[in-house]
Amino acid sequence: MNSFFDSASPSNLAEYSVSELSGSIKRTVEQAFDQVRVRGEISGYRGPHSSGHAYFSLKDDRARIDAVIWKGAFSRLKFRPEEGMEVIATGKVTTFPGSSKYQIVIESLEPAGAGALMALIDERKRKLAAEGLFDAGRKRPLPYMPKVIGVVTSPTGAVIRDILHRIADRFPVHIVVWPVRVQGDGSGDEVAAAIQGFNALAIGGPIPRPDVLIVARGGGSLEDLWSFNDEVVVRAAAASDIPLISAVGHETDWTLIDYAADHRAPTPTGAAEMAVPVKADLEAEVSALSARLKAAVARQMENRRQELRSLARALPSLDQLLALPRRRFDEASAGLGRGLQMNTTNKRRAFERIAAHLRSDLLTTRISDRRRHLSEAMNRAERIVERQVHRGQSRVSAADASLRALPSRLIGQIHRASDRVAGLRARSDAAIAGEMRRLKGVLVAQDRVLQSLSYRNVLKRGFALVRDGAGRPVKQAAAVEPGMALSLEFVDGSVSAVAGEGGAPPSQQEPKKRSPRSPEPASGPPKQGSLF
Repeated sequence: MNSFFDSASPSNLAEYSVSELSGSIKRTVEQAFDQVRVRGEISGYRGPHSSGHAYFSLKDDRARIDAVIWKGAFSRLKFRPEEGMEVIATGKVTTFPGSSKYQIVIESLEPAGAGALMALIDERKRKLAAEGLFDAGRKRPLPYMPKVIGVVTSPTGAVIRDILHRIADRFPVHIVVWPVRVQGDGSGDEVAAAIQGFNALAIGGPIPRPDVLIVARGGGSLEDLWSFNDEVVVRAAAASDIPLISAVGHETDWTLIDYAADHRAPTPTGAAEMAVPVKADLEAEVSALSARLKAAVARQMENRRQELRSLARALPSLDQLLALPRRRFDEASAGLGRGLQMNTTNKRRAFERIAAHLRSDLLTTRISDRRRHLSEAMNRAERIVERQVHRGQSRVSAADASLRALPSRLIGQIHRASDRVAGLRARSDAAIAGEMRRLKGVLVAQDRVLQSLSYRNVLKRGFALVRDGAGRPVKQAAAVEPGMALSLEFVDGSVSAVAGEGGAPPSQQEPKKRSPRSPEPASGPPKQGSLF
């Protein structure tokens, strides 16, 4: 009964399909919430999708709504959304029929007040400072006169023109500009890529590697400068091997890149002034230093000249320096002749003293003694040998007589002993003959020495030996008196002579009869006299 009643009861409600109902709800919601501003905290943000769209949620302490930023709108945002950031989103509410969910399509996004952005900056600053990216010990000094300056900025703004004009006025150098966007989505990545690109340039490559970098941007709001608070930009500035100058905004504007850079300039123009010196000032300073150097060199040269003049006046003249050596030379040259004569006289006297010990009678006596000793030694040796031979013969004869009775087995030993005795006898005879030959050679050598020292060899060269009446050699002319009888011995005989007055020759004096002298027998021992 109930089922009949229910099936038969008519309904005046319109019947919709699911698609129709979802589309109607979508249109109703979009018409009612066509333009809304929603304040909330970003949640679940993971960055843009591979399609370029960004999906996340906005929440507060009691509700949550899905949000989406399409690719075109995302590229126009002034700052990049981050997890936990409180923002004010402007857009329209729509539904997604496929899952019966609603969401807000964000067309613009802005921070929920400057306080939120400053809190985010402070939190990021504390995080990067804890990593040591802002330490003063990491900062490097700027080169005094860089050859190449790299500038990271927008190529169309007034900043680059100010920097170029200021550098051209102060100290023209080569400038390399890396064009980037300085605000908007993706600008931070471009600035970081530019800093890394400059550091990656090779020294001596086709593009010169800068000696200093300038990251510059004009003034603006906190949102306009937000790209330079990006973490990737700060890390790139801290990791730069090239000294970096940050010139972002005006003097009162501070961004995180200012803390990571090696130096901060209040304005882009100030960065240009900080990067290069004033060429005119350098030229003036160089001119002043050059003038001072020339004046110092001139003064030094003048002082040296005065010192040289003073030293020259203190030095003696050339004649004064050579006076003493000249006098010594004259004295030495004057005494040279006398010295040679005295030296010759001393040498002659020394020679005469040595020659006085070399008399022929001493040598003759010495040779006679040696001959006698040699004869006696030879006689003794012959007698000793004869006695030894006789003694040996006696022993051999006795042994032969005593051994004749020995058995026949000893006969061989006896013959061997006899042969040995005969060999020893022959060796002794040879030794005695050799010793006799050696002694004869020694005697012949000494005889040669005697003959070489004999005064008769001197007589053969045309000299004569002068003797007085007693037969003694006369060595000096002072020992000869007038009328003194002299005997002159030549190599082939002797003649008599009488000394004249004052050295006159005997032919001018009265001749005296001299008895003829027979020449001395050659067998007698000659007497040695002076050779002079």
